[in-house]
Amino acid sequence: MTVDAACSFFADEASVTRALKALRDIGLGYLRLGQPATELSGGEAQRIKLATELQRGDTLYILDEPTTGLHPADVDRLMVQLQGLVDTGNTVVVVVHDMRVATQSDWVIDVSPGAGDTGGTIVASGAPAEVAHEEGSRTAAYLRQQLVQ
Repeated sequence: MTVDAACSFFADEASVTRALKALRDIGLGYLRLGQPATELSGGEAQRIKLATELQRGDTLYILDEPTTGLHPADVDRLMVQLQGLVDTGNTVVVVVHDMRVATQSDWVIDVSPGAGDTGGTIVASGAPAEVAHEEGSRTAAYLRQQLVQ
């Protein structure tokens, strides 16, 4: 039975459907219940971990490039889930180069490129629209481009 089919089958069982709905909401409704972990792709395994975490509360989540390798539709699903975490009182910190994600953030911290003494300095911080107008930010132009789309 797939996750989608199980959601319908167990519709009257709130404790069961909560976990199934978390899987379905992040785009894993096609998986079979009991499917061996060895048959899952890396992205599917990562999203299962995320679905597990989505059921908790009052948590700080730090995600490093969670959109890498995801299809844009899956990025959109991920963003809905991350916003759900924020809406329920969690804090989400995302390290990301995807400007679509950055423009949907509440706050952006733009760190200068480079390593060691040549990088790692905070160039700008604020709402995406504010950072988009910072003259010293290499990220600003990319944020502006996304904000007008």
